Amino acid sequence: MPIAENFPEGLKPIGKIKHADGENFHHVWGPGRSNAEAFKDDKVKAAYAKRDEKQVPLGISGTMVAVDWDSCVADGACIESCPVQVFQWYRTEKDTPAIDAINETFEGTGSSEKDERKDYTDKADPIREHDCIWCMACVSVCPPQAIKVEQGNLEFHEKEAGTFVKMESGSANPHAHA
Repeated sequence: MPIAENFPEGLKPIGKIKHADGENFHHVWGPGRSNAEAFKDDKVKAAYAKRDEKQVPLGISGTMVAVDWDSCVADGACIESCPVQVFQWYRTEKDTPAIDAINETFEGTGSSEKDERKDYTDKADPIREHDCIWCMACVSVCPPQAIKVEQGNLEFHEKEAGTFVKMESGSANPHAHA
């Protein structure tokens, strides 16, 4: 099942993944879903078994560039297709269970190498969501449709971060691009 069209409505932040620049971060939204594609994929299930890790619902990493980690089957098409390296495999930097990656800080260099994946337990993380150019290449190549790119979700991010400023009617939108 693809990532919900109305994401992130109905979900709550369950943590943050921080970029080492000290400025940028993205929320992880939950609860996760144990009935999603990654829980049915034989390669993913075998990789968890080989690591002797329990596969648990993880939720959605990112807001404007969101990856449903419960649907992600570690195909890597998003990493390979992104022209500005928004994504990286989270395990390339910290080889821990994904649930432990939530609330961590990553260097966030991004990647275009899908073969950097440790195994099929790995998840593509939009660590450089702030660099997205809205080209939608990742959305168009994701086999389980686990990615949603939506600039309009900035308001959700800002509200949860405590930085949202409601504009008076007739005022210019501070997030509009010229």
